[in-house]
Amino acid sequence: MSICTRFAPSPTGYLHVGGARTALFSYLFAKKNQGKFLLRIEDTDLERSAPESVQAILDGMEWLGLGADQEPIFQTSRFDIYKKYIQQLLDQGKAYKCYCTKERLEKLREDQISKKQKARYDGCCRGKVFGELDSANVPYVVRFKNPLEGEVIFKDLVLGEISVSNKELDDLIIARTDGSPTYNFTVVIDDAEMAITHVVRGNDHVNNTPRQINLYQAFGFSVPEFAHVPMILGGDGKRLSKRHGAVSVMQYQEDGYLPQALLNYLVRLGWSHGDEEIFSLEQMVEYFSLEKINKSAAAFNTEKLQWLNQHYIKTLPVEEIAISLSWQYKNLNINTEAEGAPTLEAVIQVFKERCKTLREMAGASRFWFEEISAYDPLAWDKFMTSEAKLVLERVYQELSALSKAEWSVERLGAMMKSLVAELGLKFPQVAQPIRIAVTGNTISPSVDVTLDLLGKERSIKRIQDAILKL
Repeated sequence: MSICTRFAPSPTGYLHVGGARTALFSYLFAKKNQGKFLLRIEDTDLERSAPESVQAILDGMEWLGLGADQEPIFQTSRFDIYKKYIQQLLDQGKAYKCYCTKERLEKLREDQISKKQKARYDGCCRGKVFGELDSANVPYVVRFKNPLEGEVIFKDLVLGEISVSNKELDDLIIARTDGSPTYNFTVVIDDAEMAITHVVRGNDHVNNTPRQINLYQAFGFSVPEFAHVPMILGGDGKRLSKRHGAVSVMQYQEDGYLPQALLNYLVRLGWSHGDEEIFSLEQMVEYFSLEKINKSAAAFNTEKLQWLNQHYIKTLPVEEIAISLSWQYKNLNINTEAEGAPTLEAVIQVFKERCKTLREMAGASRFWFEEISAYDPLAWDKFMTSEAKLVLERVYQELSALSKAEWSVERLGAMMKSLVAELGLKFPQVAQPIRIAVTGNTISPSVDVTLDLLGKERSIKRIQDAILKL
């Protein structure tokens, strides 16, 4: 059997981390078994679906590197196919038109709840003939004739065997009054036509599965295997939401996380391979199995994600990190192509041990790419004294005397040490005024590195500006 999985998000919002983990699990299972991974956009909710949400999903999948093996399928392009299958069930007597009014259904629900019964459709229109209503164009929905006896039994690859009595299931609406198909119906048709063998999705869909299995069997379709994965919770044990921080995949890109780090973190939310924590995508494919997914919900821990992100910043080739860092600079409107600006690879080498995110790295290094717009007032008041002016004047003289060929970390470091000894000062009394002069604050890499990457002309100019301000 050729394995085929799918990820089927609804474009009513961004791609959230729960959906991304489902997509990752589906992708890994397909690749582990040399199968196909497909993408389907379930956009039949015309009122809530939006083009920008579709693009957010596509962008998120691309950023994570979870490429589908075919172009995405859009449900809105398949309405004629759904109508054909709905008519097939009507013709075969496996579905029927229901003319129950909204008022009747609301009263039925109220009566059932008052009697502490399960709210469900009572089959009022099942088996009836409505010739007059049909000819009068009275609105109706189409309901599937769910079996009245027996039970649905399936082995979930995560949760184990699940059994549901058909008496617990009412007759599902498969077409609304406007003729549009419903979720549970389109899912079955699409999975069958796409030859999906394994459905990996959140366990909030477990209650839909018995209904869908009955539809598969009514059409004579092969029933795929199901794997319902646990929910992702916040640190407070509640379902992950905006109050816990970023939940959109693209927000994590904006916040400066590497896709490798987010993928690595997501795969460990509910799945494990011994005590290992670090996995490349290739290793995930090699080790992954649905049976190793935990049944219980996983808690999202931002600190653990930051730890992983810093690990990848430290260990990935700088050329690879530079691609993501470049995006950060553009997002912050920082021009890295200015004359005299350092290379991104040089910036990464300096900051990779310091920064947990690339956004932090881009913000901390912007002084190399932009002129100083203002000095930190607290730093200025504390360090920029009359004594600091004398220090900066000597530094200006020393730096001006260096040729561009002599401008190096080693030479600049030696100059700093020599000044400290000559002036009889402590190192911070020399370093901090220089740092404030060339960066605007007291936070930067070592002064020799900072000056080296800033270059001679810009370093001297900034020190001169600070002297004039003093």
